Amino acid sequence: MDASTTARRLGRATALAVAVALAVTACTSGGGGSADKVAKSEPPRQDSQDINAKPLDQVKDGGEVRFPLYQWITQWNPLQVDGTYGDAVSIMRALEPSLFNTDASGTFQPNADYLLDAKVTSTSPEVITYKLNPKAKWSDGKPLSYLDFKADWQASNGKDPAYNIADPSGYEQISAVEQGADPSEVKVTFSEPYADWQNLFRPLIPAAGIATPDDFNKGWVEKIPITAGALKIGVADKTAQTLTLVPDPAWWGTKAKADKITFRVMTQSATTQSYLNNEIDLATAGTAAAYGQLKDAKDTAIRAASPWDEVHISFGSGGALADQKVRQALGKALDRSALIKIANNGVPVEFKPLGNHIFMPNQTGYQDNSGEWAKFDVPAAKKLLEDAGWKEAGAGQPRTKDGQSLQLHWTVNESTPQAQIDLATAAAAMWLQAGVKVSLDKVPANDFFTKYVNPGKFEIASWRNTDSFPLSKSLGNFRLPVGDNTFNNPSRIGSQEVDDLLKKAAGTVDPVEAAKLYNQADAKIWELGHTVELYQRPTVVATRKGLANYGAFGLAGEDYAKVGWEK
Repeated sequence: MDASTTARRLGRATALAVAVALAVTACTSGGGGSADKVAKSEPPRQDSQDINAKPLDQVKDGGEVRFPLYQWITQWNPLQVDGTYGDAVSIMRALEPSLFNTDASGTFQPNADYLLDAKVTSTSPEVITYKLNPKAKWSDGKPLSYLDFKADWQASNGKDPAYNIADPSGYEQISAVEQGADPSEVKVTFSEPYADWQNLFRPLIPAAGIATPDDFNKGWVEKIPITAGALKIGVADKTAQTLTLVPDPAWWGTKAKADKITFRVMTQSATTQSYLNNEIDLATAGTAAAYGQLKDAKDTAIRAASPWDEVHISFGSGGALADQKVRQALGKALDRSALIKIANNGVPVEFKPLGNHIFMPNQTGYQDNSGEWAKFDVPAAKKLLEDAGWKEAGAGQPRTKDGQSLQLHWTVNESTPQAQIDLATAAAAMWLQAGVKVSLDKVPANDFFTKYVNPGKFEIASWRNTDSFPLSKSLGNFRLPVGDNTFNNPSRIGSQEVDDLLKKAAGTVDPVEAAKLYNQADAKIWELGHTVELYQRPTVVATRKGLANYGAFGLAGEDYAKVGWEK
């Protein structure tokens, strides 16, 4: 507790300290001991990655690489609101044209397999001219063309509500898509500048696959009808919860190295034993229990990097949480440093507190905007709840208002690692000190996003936003819903001011000026009580000795075609 705690509350403060101590002890139960004895390294630099990078002539042709997958993927269209699950998007970028890739510094680099050139050819209005690789074609035999760009734009610009889109950012600024000087040239004209244009059409989805809203929303459920990548789907066995990628013989570029990349659905906690049983070739080592068992495993390397990956606590917008003061109170009642310590216990990389919803600490422009809203201050939290009409009901009891108790539910993915369960348990103990009772409700892993988070059917939940990069992608996480479409903001909490600031920032080409606007928006997001950011989550993984070109990528994107085994 902080120094402002009065003697009158000492008894409850002690109870909280015991609850947190128990959570820390439980966290290390798989790693051996209650004290955190693992030496911590600083988080890796922005431009670092740890993937055992090897040139292709040092990687064997053939073989199988086996990865875990944390939920079965139902919606494969990344432009559709249910298709934004991180693993699904990364796999789709291997199967569909990704015009640009990101390197370790987070800089866009054109992908020559699809793109010979792309540049700004006019600034007033902004026009981007793409010169496509004439060899690039879809699996139905059609060449990539302006028709695909046009279809993606028209589906994603938000003008037709029948398309249940993930994020119109960038697409809504486009005024025209047309053929250029020849069929392999595409001209995209913007009605207003858009700084992160390289992130659009990434991946490009074929016009033939999204010809109607029904095709767009349902045509990619449990299937990928058209591809254009070095890899294609080999087997998708929902019963066995197994997915394989295999080389596509129609591919015009460098052949993929592995004969087969296999993904098998399992919980995060199950990856440790599966790895030790030689059933998979990579496992998360980002918890005390996992790291403790994997760090000395035979023929294993521990790899770490700092990606755009954050852990937060999100609030819903219904019931008591419709009141901004209640959400703000929940934020101020949390001792974030204690919660972060629980998650970081027994992990070899330091977890730094995150004070920004948009920038990671290893990105240029980052500043801590959390201010008073993330300052641990139980008396201030109590006052906010009093001001909201929630009256104290006695020690250890939830507050009441109009005959109702202030009881909330935290929806928890049943595959959540124990460290995060301990964190949630400690948070609930903290909230009870302010008079808010929070119960943890576990739900099946495959239902967590599809039935609870995405439709906004939660009061409190925690998940990771990953790859919200470049900065303009943050708009989708916080923008106001339109009808039933929540974009990537399932809590439905937002404001026109935040939307306007994020849109203005996305149209600001000068990165210094853009950063000022993004930080202004972030300060308002904190004030809204939208999300309590906890920490940037480093990637810490165990990989099988000899696995090449895969591991901890940092700000870079995966390239599954280069993954394989060292010669």
